Amino acid sequence: MSTILQSPLLTDFLYPFLLIFFICFGILEKTSILGSDKKQLNALLSLVIGIVFVGAVFPKIIAGNLVQFMTVGMVVIFVAILLWNFVSQGKGFTSEGGTKIHKLFVVIVVLGLFFGVLWATGVTSGFVKGIQKFFLFLFDSSWSGTFWTNALFVFFILLAVVIVLGWNHLRVVVRI
Repeated sequence: MSTILQSPLLTDFLYPFLLIFFICFGILEKTSILGSDKKQLNALLSLVIGIVFVGAVFPKIIAGNLVQFMTVGMVVIFVAILLWNFVSQGKGFTSEGGTKIHKLFVVIVVLGLFFGVLWATGVTSGFVKGIQKFFLFLFDSSWSGTFWTNALFVFFILLAVVIVLGWNHLRVVVRI
């Protein structure tokens, strides 16, 4: 059962329009690209961009996927900040030795955004299907059961030989 807030008129037109309108208006106001104190011009340009945006289907799908990704990403970042404050004993991001963890968080956020955009645009579907085919070839072929059984058998025999002879003794034998 859906509510009035989930009606197609709102989800397909009004929500994407308002999102793009306010983002464009905010960017135009903050950057003053068209000049300072040009609220009417910024609003009119944002209105046109918003109308053009809701007129196309694919950009709305991408924006909807990115909004979903952003909400999950915000929860992940919130949990990461809570964990960092717990680890840094309430000193926040200014504690000593935090520069490496800051770089790690930046890398994680950038990689998450990169893969989120790839996922939202559908670019990765061919890549994922290729990986699935590769693993099916390796593990679901008529020959794969026998191959992997023999490979594991040989691996465990070599592991047993290394353990029995000792790693140092084996290195001496291999050098001769």
